[in-house]
Amino acid sequence: MTEQSHIIRPHAEQAFAHELEAIARFDTHPRPTHWHRSPRAVVDYLMGTTLPDGTHIAPKYFGSRRLIETAVATLATNRALLLTGVPGTAKTWVSEHLAAAISGDSTLLIQGTAGMDESMLRYGWNYARLIAEGPSAKALVPSPVMEGMRQGKIVRVEELTRIPSDVQDALITILSEKALPIPELNIEVQAQRGFNLIATANDRDRGVNELSSALRRRFNTVVMPLPERFDEEVKIVQARIAQLGQSLQLPPEAAPIAQIKRLVTIFRELRSGQTEDGRTKLKSPSSTLSTAEAISVIQHGQALALHFGSGTVGAEELAAGMTGAIVQDPRHDREVWLEYLETVVRQRKGWGDLYEACKQIL
Repeated sequence: MTEQSHIIRPHAEQAFAHELEAIARFDTHPRPTHWHRSPRAVVDYLMGTTLPDGTHIAPKYFGSRRLIETAVATLATNRALLLTGVPGTAKTWVSEHLAAAISGDSTLLIQGTAGMDESMLRYGWNYARLIAEGPSAKALVPSPVMEGMRQGKIVRVEELTRIPSDVQDALITILSEKALPIPELNIEVQAQRGFNLIATANDRDRGVNELSSALRRRFNTVVMPLPERFDEEVKIVQARIAQLGQSLQLPPEAAPIAQIKRLVTIFRELRSGQTEDGRTKLKSPSSTLSTAEAISVIQHGQALALHFGSGTVGAEELAAGMTGAIVQDPRHDREVWLEYLETVVRQRKGWGDLYEACKQIL
């Protein structure tokens, strides 16, 4: 057993190293400077393909190929990329795989928080060395952005709109001039070709720290949609459950396709405010009920079934995770969920066990 097999969540370049190496061998298209693969190969890696030697490249993103082509083309220019959308639309997943395929390194990451300061985007100091020696290159602590500029790599900024507005604006000079001034040393770091930035932002966080118009102009924005089709969303949940289950030692066979379809049906109906056949109007809860939430519910059910049940996700395990995901607001969401149970789940043929399991929890 390799050391990597004990890692809960390997980086994309670790988990998919075989695919990345294989697709590079057959990549004959032009590569921008410092890119490990051509733009066309990067898109093939994310969307999935079969190589001439029969190697299967599994799809990382299920959706519009043109959307991914737009994102990759943006990164080949001087404009940064902003992936936006509701929570759970694979923004982080896509940004990680883009960085892994382009730079071979997805670890140049900044996690946006409300308490961030500019040093996370620019640079900091080793204060012990600073006091002892004064400002010097050795006392400088580079940020992931600075490292990306020096090495010509992709840098990822997660939850951009959670970063305070004055800190966000530290990116303006970097994205405009492709340079990072260090006044204390009277020098600047100039970006190498291949450097660019991928930021993500949730639509639900729009009111936290809105981007200034000056900063927004530095980005090309790509909106990540929720899956349009039922079968597409089911396929996404299945694929991610299989991938995540390996590291968490949760067998994919513990999540029957019938239970995944039930869950996806419920989430889609509550999100859209009507049943799949369009005959019944429904109230929607305050929770997002994204594909990512569906994956979490199935994982939770797998763990319950494996350790405390029959080993296979059933109505009881599904109800336990689903209720917690839907009922975020104890008053409003509980009423919405109860009404859905009575008007839809109770009436649906073959769903009696799920209705009883959910009612017991409520």
